[in-house]
This record gives sequence, C-alpha cells and structure tokens, in this order.
Amino acid sequence: MRLSRLKRLPSRVKRAARFEIHAHWRRQPLVAGSVFYESFSGNGMLDNPEAVFRALLAAPDLQHLTHVWALSDFDQYRSAIDEFSGDPRVTFVRYGSASYYRALATSQYLVNNATFPPDFSKRDGQVYLNTWHGTPLKRMGYDIEDGALGAANILRNFVQADYLLSANPFMTEQMYETAYKLRGIYRGTLVEEGYPRIDRQFLDDAGRAAVRTRLTAAGIPLGDRAVVLYAPTWKGTTFGRPTDDLDEMLEHIHRIEEQLDTSRYVVLLKTHQSVHALAAHRPELKRLLVPNEIPTNLVLGASDLLISDYSSIFFDFLRTGRPIVFFTPDLADYAGTRGLYFEPDEWPGPVYESAREVGEAIARIAADGDRVPEADRERYDSMQRRFTPYEDGHAADRVVDIVFRGARDGYRLRDDLADDGRRKILLYLGGMRPNGITTSALNLLNNLDHDQYDVSAFFAQSRSRPTIAKQQQIHPAVRQFPRVGGMNGAKLLHLARHLHFRRGRIAEHADVPAQNRLWDDEWYRCFGESRFDYVVDFSGYGPFWAALLLHSPDAQRAIWLHNDLASDAHREVNGEKKMLHSLTQIFTLYGQYDHLVSVSPTLSDINREALAEYAAPEKFLSALNTVDAEHILENARADLHKVAFDEETGIVPEWAEALLADDDVTTFVNVGRLSPEKNQARLVRAFATVHAENPKTRLVIVGSGPLADDLRALIAELGLEHAAFLTGMQRNPHAIMAAADCFVLSSDYEGQPMVILEALVLDLPIVTVEFASAKNALPAGSGLVVPQTDDGVADGMRAFLAGTVPAGRFDSAAYNRKAVGEFYRAIGATRALAEKP
Repeated sequence: MRLSRLKRLPSRVKRAARFEIHAHWRRQPLVAGSVFYESFSGNGMLDNPEAVFRALLAAPDLQHLTHVWALSDFDQYRSAIDEFSGDPRVTFVRYGSASYYRALATSQYLVNNATFPPDFSKRDGQVYLNTWHGTPLKRMGYDIEDGALGAANILRNFVQADYLLSANPFMTEQMYETAYKLRGIYRGTLVEEGYPRIDRQFLDDAGRAAVRTRLTAAGIPLGDRAVVLYAPTWKGTTFGRPTDDLDEMLEHIHRIEEQLDTSRYVVLLKTHQSVHALAAHRPELKRLLVPNEIPTNLVLGASDLLISDYSSIFFDFLRTGRPIVFFTPDLADYAGTRGLYFEPDEWPGPVYESAREVGEAIARIAADGDRVPEADRERYDSMQRRFTPYEDGHAADRVVDIVFRGARDGYRLRDDLADDGRRKILLYLGGMRPNGITTSALNLLNNLDHDQYDVSAFFAQSRSRPTIAKQQQIHPAVRQFPRVGGMNGAKLLHLARHLHFRRGRIAEHADVPAQNRLWDDEWYRCFGESRFDYVVDFSGYGPFWAALLLHSPDAQRAIWLHNDLASDAHREVNGEKKMLHSLTQIFTLYGQYDHLVSVSPTLSDINREALAEYAAPEKFLSALNTVDAEHILENARADLHKVAFDEETGIVPEWAEALLADDDVTTFVNVGRLSPEKNQARLVRAFATVHAENPKTRLVIVGSGPLADDLRALIAELGLEHAAFLTGMQRNPHAIMAAADCFVLSSDYEGQPMVILEALVLDLPIVTVEFASAKNALPAGSGLVVPQTDDGVADGMRAFLAGTVPAGRFDSAAYNRKAVGEFYRAIGATRALAEKP
C-alpha cells in the first residue's frame, strides 16, 4: 500500500501544483481585450475557432485584441506558430501547462469548439463562445442510450457559455435543445448564423492552388491530379480513446485506388482529430495523410469528391456542390450501437459497404464529368437547403459582430431556451448506491410530471458498476449533472474548509467571504448560469452536498430526512458512532434550508422534537416516498434461475436452489442493508425458534453490509446453515421476494421502508416490528405489527403460518398521486403553481 502511494506521489504533486497555479491566476485581474482559443483540446489551430481568429485579425476596428492559442504539441504544429511569429498580438501556450491555465483564467474572451477541462469555471467578466464542431449525423448526448454520463463535461461547458454557435435549425433543435437537454436551462444566446469554418471552403483558383501547395510540401505527391478525400469519423467507446483501425483504413484505400485511374485521381486520408496522432506515426501513410495543421475546410475547398461515413464533415462539403460517396462497412453495427439521425436512404450520395463498390462508384462519377449522380441530386439539393442555408462565406464576420461588437439587430439569435414555461427542480440523489434512498429517488423521478416541471438530477460521477447501473435507470426526461472534476481554489482555502468541517463549523462558511466565494464558485463550476426554482437534497446524509446546494441562487431549498436522524447519528457500528460528526454538521445547516422533509408524518414529529435546536418547528414537513409498481412487477417476473446464476463460478447458489425447489417449505424473506439498525440478528434468532417448531420453513435475507460476517456466524451457531441464507447484494431482489411467502421486517427504527412498499406491490403478506413510523408504513388493514422483540417477531411468523396475517390490497396509482402531491407541497411548488397567472 505504501509503495503504491509512493508511485502515485509525482502525479499527485503535479496535480496539486496545477490546481495551485490555476487558483493563483483566477485571483488576478482579467486581461482586457485578450482572446483565448482552443480546438480539440489543443490538437491544432483548427475548425471554427481558427476561422473566428482570422476574422478578428482582419477586422480594422479590433486590432487592439490580443490572441492566445492552446496547442498540445509545438513541434507538430510548428507551421502555425511560424506563420504568426512576427505578429506580437499572437502567442501560443502548451495545452495543460501553467501558461495554459493562466490564459484560461485571465483572458476576457474564451473560444472553444469542444470543452474546457473539468476544473474550468468561467469567471465574472469573461465571455465564452462555444462553437462546437459540426452538424451531427450520429446521435449525440442523451440521444445515445446511456449517453448522459458521457455528456457530463459537455453539458457543464454549455451552461457556462454566453454564446453557442449553430450552423442550422436542425443543429439548434436536435443537438442543443434535445440531445443535450438545453431547452429549459440554457440562459445564454444561441447564434444560428452558419459556421465560420465553412467560410474557409470558399476558395478561388489561387486559394485552391495554395492548399495544394501545402499538401505537396507535406510530402503528398499530388501533381495535377484531382483530390478524392477519404474522411472517416472516429470509432471507439470514448473520444479520448479512439479505436486504432489504421491498417483497415489503408486496406480500404488500396481497394478504392484499384478501381480508379490514379493518373487522374489521388486518394487522400483525413483522419479525425482524435486519431491523427496515431496515424502520423505510420510511415506508410505519409503519401496520403493530410497534416492536422491544415484546416479541414481548406482541404474540403480543394477536394473534388468526398468519401465519408458518419462524420459531420459531409454537411460542410454540401456547400461545395461536389459529389459525396458514403462508405459504411459497419453500418448495421454502428447504427445499432451509436445510432443515426438520418437513414442511409436520406443521405446525399450513394452508400456502399465495400471499398471496391466505392471505387467503382467514383469511377462512374469521373466518367460523368465529376458531377453529383442524377439519382442522388434531389436528396443532395434538399440537404443542402436544410443544412447549409446560411453559408455564404461570411459566417465568421457575423459571429464576430455579435460576440465582439455586441450587435444583435438583424441576426438569428435565440435567447428563449430557458423559458419554456416549466418550473425547474434540481434534486441531489446521493451516492446512487443500491439502497432504499436511491430506489426512492429513482421512483420519484419516474412519478414527477415532466410536462409541468423541468427536472435535473445531481450526483457524483462514479466508476462503480452498481452505481453506474443505478444512474442509468434515471428517467430519460431528467437532465443529469454528474459532478466531474473538483473544486477550484488555493490549498490554504481548502485547508480552512476542511478545518471548518473537522471543528463542526461548516455552517459558518457563509459568514467568511473567502469561503463563501469558494462554494459559490463550485456551484457555478457545476451548473454555470442555470437557475432552479426548487433545489432538493434528497439524500440528506452528505455535509459537502448539503452545503453546496445552499449556494443555489434564487431557489427554495429542501433537504430530506429519511430516518430518525438523531438515532442515526448515535448508531454504533463496531463500537463507533461513524455518522455522528457528519450528521451533526448537516444538522447545523438545517436553519438555512426552507423545508426539512421527513418521509412520514410520524417521522416528521420525531425529527421535529429531536432536532428542535437546529431549526424552527414549522420547517419540518413530510412527504411519502413513491413506488414504481411497474418496475417491481417486471422484475418479479424475471427467471430466478438466471437472476441467481453466478457467471464466474457457473453455479446457482444454495439459496436459489432452495427457492426454485418444488416443495412445500414456507419462505420468509427480508431485504435490507446488513447494519445494526436493521437488526437482522433479531430475525435470525426468532426464525430459529419457529424453525425448531416447524422445520418446513426457511429464511432468506437479501442484502450486504458490515454485519454480514456476524450474521453468518450467528446462523452457524444456531445450526441454521441449510435453512437460513444470506444472498448478498442482488441487482433484482424483487424476483427473490416474489418467490417467497411472507416478508418480515425486524428493524430497530425506519423512516418509510421502501421494501414494505415493494412487498405491498407484490401482494406479499407482511410482518413488521413496531417502530415509531410503522403505522405510516402499512395501509390500514394490511400486515401485522408485532412487538420489537425476538418473541414478537417469532409470534408474527407463527401467525403467518396459522393464516392470520391480513394481506390487504394496495392501490399503487392512488398512493403515488398522494405521495407526489405531498412532494410538490413539501418543496413549495404547489403554492407557486397556485399563484401562477
């Protein structure tokens, strides 16, 4: 362990130094008139930022501006640096360096075609233009299955941007508004005036000759041949780790060339930015690889025909009016995994799955005078009108006028995305581990009225598979803000923050200006200019998160109390009160919240009395948890054999074999964390008594936790190894519950146990010990409440065996209507709706 920490020390020191440098420059004044550019994380002077940069350099009234470019490799992009070596207005910084963070923190204007790093937070006075990098053919953001987590830093950048650039109405509506869920939240200006990078395609003969000269100088033997540009998109699971399929690309090019008159045509390869570094190290590609430092749209302007697949580059090329051939050998797989916005029969050119067919198609086009095939002409013209309506060679001038001169009249600007008529709710969901709070949160998101409310979820980004699986269950209408990166600020400020926490003074941070700014900045880093009407800490167990949500501007704030929190604070695990300090910190924040919401009326009374010193009594409210009956019933229908099968060992565990057996044994089931307050030890002891009287009984306990070993030892001590089973954590407990006969709860205390609601949905008879909120947990006439003792639990199981535990009926739809109404009232939303004109 010590050795592994030592190995990580250099990277940790480097990271700490970077944060300290960034924090230093964030305290310095902005440099008036400075513009900072970044394209594809420093992979060249490229794309829309490059076009905007050149327009600014040429503008007579903007000569006072200074320009800083981020580049990842000074040697690789030496030609760009040399071009401006004599211009004192233009400087370059290495991506990720100290100079990079200085420019990022102190430049007045920021221009990016992708995203700044996760620790980026725009400062007051900075103006951020995000141009993005193309009209999408492949699905983006939330339009990809489980795409929300991958979109985290993109969404974070977008909501901080003052201006978002759109090439056409489709990009505005499908990508920005829908795929990245900016409708209802984005408060900046969306500029729909075409793409500056496409201006670079408008080349006269001299311009085309200049591009060809640059390509020849890079070692590409063009001669006087026409250019066929092959420009595939990147492949892989993440942008930062593309698939290296260069051998396959080279083979495809050879097959295409076999069908062409290579004395008249030359095939060039333009790789995606994320792949270029790999391709540049392959000597066999030198004769055909377009250098990354030559802007793509200049190459498009000098190309006579384009071969593409799913890249947005073909939308740009439409403006040239020249032919496009689509080469999609993996079409079925790509469309099925990533997904496409348009079917191939809508594309503006022929589509082929073999390189030979592509070559033959190009040969036919060559024979017909290099014109768009007649069979594709109508689609080509239609797409040209739809996707390049504003491309006249002057888009960069319009963008400069809007962003740098403040012009608005006569331009296509959208400032209305945030105002869609819905009230806005932000819920912090907690750690998203598989537990009752997570289930409650997911159920609530499923039951909210998403036509009436714009709902966002906030949680920590995680690498844990069970946690990610829960995050992927979030309702598709919900916008997700996974917290990526960490707080900015100097180490001394963070030391003071930690000391505040250790000394039990977290609530005082609002009275210390430097600490208050630190938290305000973290709020902005996470949510940018977003505004919410209601902010909810639905977890209620994390001091950091509870403090952060208090920095939401202009919002009513509510925090959930899922349990008897005074008892939770003093709960001992292995002799330690592990939650005492953190919960006490949260209690001190209660006075700054508007609503303190328990999950049952009785629990609200308990918390109001026990926590009276921290908040006024009128702040304590209640709202029942909702239940997702459809999901529970669907899970219950799953094949238990498949649910329980262990793929690593290739066996079905003993507990599952017992449940699957066609016997007359009565099964009692309990589901919950194996921790002191759940007191499954009481249940095991009670079951031992019942089992001795009636051997045709078994007990199945579903869950994991710190007391698993203790319970396993108790089961062995009582000789119950073949009658009482611990299943461990299960992704589908409902299938196990559905195979049981009676649900038993043995807890010392509970809030509103989600598992009781789940048992009610499954029509399972319920035996529960008596705790303070038990009467709120069971509908009238349902289940049996017994004393909180071993004998009480045993008597409850005997009553079930005797057939005297009432089953009752549960109307989940009516219950949810009541619970959701209580949620709206608890956060203050009902009152606001009543006052709405």
